[in-house]
Parts: sequence; structure tokens; C-alpha cells
Amino acid sequence: SIAILLYLARKFKTPDHWYPSDLQKRARVDEYLSWQHTNMRAKGSMVFMSKFMLPVLVGQPLPPKKLEEIIEDLSVVLKQFEKQFLQDKPFIAGSEVSLADLVALAELMQPVGAGHNVFEEKPKLAEWRSRVEAAVGPKLFEEAHEMILKVKYM
Repeated sequence: SIAILLYLARKFKTPDHWYPSDLQKRARVDEYLSWQHTNMRAKGSMVFMSKFMLPVLVGQPLPPKKLEEIIEDLSVVLKQFEKQFLQDKPFIAGSEVSLADLVALAELMQPVGAGHNVFEEKPKLAEWRSRVEAAVGPKLFEEAHEMILKVKYM
């Protein structure tokens, strides 16, 4: 999916902020997109699988201790994300939203969809989410995450 996003950004000459031509900003986007596979994506999808998919497939919830460990792994990654990528900037690559922000938020919406609110008690993360949502527009944001957010009601 990352390769497809980058291809589309280049092919259709999207606004520069999505995949910046400035090499330092682009490096930040690329850095996050490389990091997220084994960090944000891996830990966020594990929470989704553990809280939603596995109970549906096996008919019972994961043992609480195991689920706590999985949630703690995600918590560690969220702290790294705030420290390494958000720092004190509005978005990952600086002052404008980029593909890195979209990918990050999409990964974080999986645990939210499974009933684990990653933004709760994390004001920096919650403020970043609000900025990304505002940048893409609330309607598009809702449409993009509609299916994953319905999961918690199943």
C-alpha cells in the first residue's frame, strides 16, 4: 500500500505537502513510512487482531494478561511515535499534513475500531489526530474510517 501511495502521489502530481519535494521533509515522510511497518502497523494491528478478530474466530477473548502485554507494546510504540516523529510539530513532516500522517492515523484507527482508544490520556496524540482530521475534512475522515469504526459494535 505504501508503494501504491507513493506511485499515485507522483503520477497525479498531488499538492506538494502530501509527498514533499523538499528533500528534508520527504526524508521525514520516508523515514516514518519505513518505520511504521514493524512498529505502528505491527503493534496496532496486533491489538485489533487480539481484541476483535481472535475472539470472533475462536469464540473467546484472549487471556487478559496476554492482551495487556499486547496493549503495552502498542503504548511503547505510541511514545516513540510522539518523541521521534511528532516532536513539537503539528504534523510528521512539519507544518503540513503528509502521506505519513494519513498512514499513521489509518494504523491507529484499527485499535480504536476494536474498542481501544489510543488517543485517550494522550493529549499530544489526540491534538495531532484532530489536525489530520481537519486537514482532510471531517466528512472524508469519517468515510475513510467508517468500516473499521463499525467493528466495535459487532
